[in-house]
Amino acid sequence: MYDHRKLGRQLGLFGTDRLIGAGLPYWLPEGAAIRHTLEEYVRKIEQREGYRHVYSPVLGKRELYEISGHWAHYGDDMFPPMDVGGEQIVLRPSLCPHHALIYRSRAHSYRELPLRIAELGGMYRPELSGVLGGLTRVRSIQLNDAHIFCTPGQAVGEARAALELIRRAYADLGIRSAWYRLSLPGAGEKYVADPEIWQRARAMLIDVLGDFPYEAVEGEAAFYGPKIDVQIIDSAGRESTLSTVQIDFHQPERFGLEYVGADGGRHRPVMVHRSIIGSMERVVAQLIEEHGGAFPAWLAPVQVVVLPVSGAELPHAKRFVRLCVEAGVRAELSDPNRGSLGARVREARLVPFQAVVGAREAADGLVALRLRDGQRLAPLAEQEVLARLVVAGKPESIA
Repeated sequence: MYDHRKLGRQLGLFGTDRLIGAGLPYWLPEGAAIRHTLEEYVRKIEQREGYRHVYSPVLGKRELYEISGHWAHYGDDMFPPMDVGGEQIVLRPSLCPHHALIYRSRAHSYRELPLRIAELGGMYRPELSGVLGGLTRVRSIQLNDAHIFCTPGQAVGEARAALELIRRAYADLGIRSAWYRLSLPGAGEKYVADPEIWQRARAMLIDVLGDFPYEAVEGEAAFYGPKIDVQIIDSAGRESTLSTVQIDFHQPERFGLEYVGADGGRHRPVMVHRSIIGSMERVVAQLIEEHGGAFPAWLAPVQVVVLPVSGAELPHAKRFVRLCVEAGVRAELSDPNRGSLGARVREARLVPFQAVVGAREAADGLVALRLRDGQRLAPLAEQEVLARLVVAGKPESIA
């Protein structure tokens, strides 16, 4: 088993500094390449499913979270407010209140629903220093989030489609889910006191799960409603939630959200919360451990390393690197002055493709590919190799 904290630093994916603070990792260039690729991947699959993407501020007035219910039920998990110009401003702990306001910014008809609003946005939670670790528990979270505003009759179908999208993304990414958890409320003031909406949302989520095996666990719900949590296990055997699907009747009521129905009357929408691949931090941590740093070709920070055998082939190798980059393939040059070809091949052992350029290849405009598993392909014309790299550099679902 691999520990993402150790391997991620060895591979130069992320780091930390005490002057930035605990739970606030920074992304190095190769880690940033993985994150950017994930962001583009999830945006594309969401766009195909009819999501519209937005941006919203990471700050909000305290009043916003008083209306949403976060202040009363989730206040201990929020950073303290900042006094600015006579107002109290808060780093947001979640994106849903902002998306509720985006929905409320104009009138809606039932004909527009479901309205699917997505964002890859920041949120902040003051996790205790004792639970912080690597990328799995952080204080600054970049979440793949979305909120679907729909009629009550559409809610189960939308939540079910979100769960299916999660399954598809896990297959593309090579993530193994451990199990599904139906997270229900426990006792105490942490949860909104409205038994009717809890019972209604729970029944809907059980319908969404259908034949999927799941375990119902009390005390793990969001403060406003039950949720389906997709659980994963890290290398140390620790369980955590990566993806979620939630049905929320509470916040539409609190924000006074409406749509005009077929009868001409005003009706309250249902708010379906869902995150397909969770936070960028936690999903990358899981991917590091699942793949041991040998990422799928489409996700690898460097997809091909070009290795000239000697300095004589350097101009041809540089030209091929440039062609790769122009075609959207993440390529790097392995300088022959850094060591023997064998040593440089071993150094690039986690890169999906190694393109070797010797005297014959440089003279004939060819490239000899080596695969990560050690397989060697016959030299091919550089344009043919480039075409193969372009295809290999895309996940099947968005190729």
